[in-house]
Amino acid sequence: MTEQEILGVLTEVVHPARGSKNIIELGMVGGVEIAGDKVTVTLAFPKRRDPLTEYLTGSTRATIIRHFPGVEVAVRQVVRDEAPRKKPGLDLGLEEVSGVKHIIGIASGKGGVGKSTVSVNLAVALARLGYKVGLADADIYGPSVPIMTGTEGEMPLAEEAGEGKEVILPVEKYGVKWMSIGYFAQREQAFIWRGPMACNALKQMILQVRWGELDFLLIDMPPGTGDIHISLMNDIPVEGALVVTTPQPIALSDVEKSVNMFRNEHISKKVFGIVENMAWFTPAELPENKYFIFGKGGGALLAEKYGVELLGQIPIVQSIRECGDSGEPAALSSGPDGVAFLQLAERLLQVVG
Repeated sequence: MTEQEILGVLTEVVHPARGSKNIIELGMVGGVEIAGDKVTVTLAFPKRRDPLTEYLTGSTRATIIRHFPGVEVAVRQVVRDEAPRKKPGLDLGLEEVSGVKHIIGIASGKGGVGKSTVSVNLAVALARLGYKVGLADADIYGPSVPIMTGTEGEMPLAEEAGEGKEVILPVEKYGVKWMSIGYFAQREQAFIWRGPMACNALKQMILQVRWGELDFLLIDMPPGTGDIHISLMNDIPVEGALVVTTPQPIALSDVEKSVNMFRNEHISKKVFGIVENMAWFTPAELPENKYFIFGKGGGALLAEKYGVELLGQIPIVQSIRECGDSGEPAALSSGPDGVAFLQLAERLLQVVG
């Protein structure tokens, strides 16, 4: 493993907002240091904040690890034109979300309950009802919004925002503004990021996006109750959250942890209600039939226990899966799935006020 070999593999790390040029072509690699099994790469950024700093840092690290398994990789960020730093951390303000009336997280205690499906379809349903909506895909390690909205392959543009700042322009489709880390990576690319790097990338995906005037900005949060959630709740003015579950006891147990996280004294965010996904199965040929294959009434019991609303029950309908895979959200349809998501949007409007 030599310096030239490292520089060679770094030609695979492209800057999506700079004409897909790689970081070597752009002169961003300030140096490579090799000490045994440890590699330290210095990335040089301009004085103004690059909105893809954390993405490029993570991609650099992941690319080296992929080509040289077992090495320890550190990526150091420097500014070409050094200036006195006012404070450590990201220089992110809240001006880009100042025109958003309601910022609402969509959360779940565990993966596999259909949280992203609910997030995408709720956004589309709100747009169908005439509201201005955006959705930020904060599921850093498993971004699925580009696939579910048929926007995979889109490349958000960056533009100057004054005072040396750049902002990212969201992708627009179905009347919704979409933003996801998935737009800046290949489908199979793994994000090998530690907690702080993931948190910073997430904040950039929300706070350096030109959202404009919105009635709702939904945030599709990653499953669990980790440091990403804490960072999100502390640094972004999230008004409250919806919690998605399925009816079976193991899912309900994990969802209880999610509800308790939002109610923790150090976070203290409102839980607007519970959404029970996969509430029952309805076959297309028997639209009036309901088969409770994952149990019955779990969402209602959980809502009653914690004194919150059961905002909606979403059935298992084959078209939901088909629509998600094809990039056409089920909320666009007039079937039982589309109706369920419209009813969920109407109930959210009532509780948010």
